[in-house]
Amino acid sequence: MKIDAKAMIETERLILRPLTYEQLLKYSNLDDSLEKELNTEKSPRSISPELREALDYGIIPHVADERQNYLFSTLWTIISKESNKMVGDVCFKGEPNIDGEIEISYGTHFEFRRKGYMTEAVGEMLKWAKTQSSVMKVLANTEKNNLSSQRVLRNNSFSQIGETDGIVYWEIRVK
Repeated sequence: MKIDAKAMIETERLILRPLTYEQLLKYSNLDDSLEKELNTEKSPRSISPELREALDYGIIPHVADERQNYLFSTLWTIISKESNKMVGDVCFKGEPNIDGEIEISYGTHFEFRRKGYMTEAVGEMLKWAKTQSSVMKVLANTEKNNLSSQRVLRNNSFSQIGETDGIVYWEIRVK
């Protein structure tokens, strides 16, 4: 894992870039302005109703709050070096709680599924989380029928810790 100010996290295949407030607004517009700023090819991305709600009421307001470390709230866009396209996004759902827990969420754009991108990206985000002194554990949840998402977590050594009403809960200790 290589980390620098511009790319933030870079692997052999991927670049993970945390989006600034202004970049989140461009992302939200779906008008290719973000792709132009990041100098990437146009991506076949869309925003689900769930992500739209998260952007409007959670992610963007939290990133705008300068009292918080935006890296724990923003979308980290995942760029394939091979195609130079945004292939998905990953984010934490806020700063660590008093027990040092953060929750991770992610999504792969349809065209890029089943290529291992998300498994790799989540693994890199776990490495990054380990470098953060306040993080002890990373949590996640998946729908019971979302086997691909569950595979991403299993391949990154998450343990299943429970299940209720079609939702499966996961965790991994990073310290």
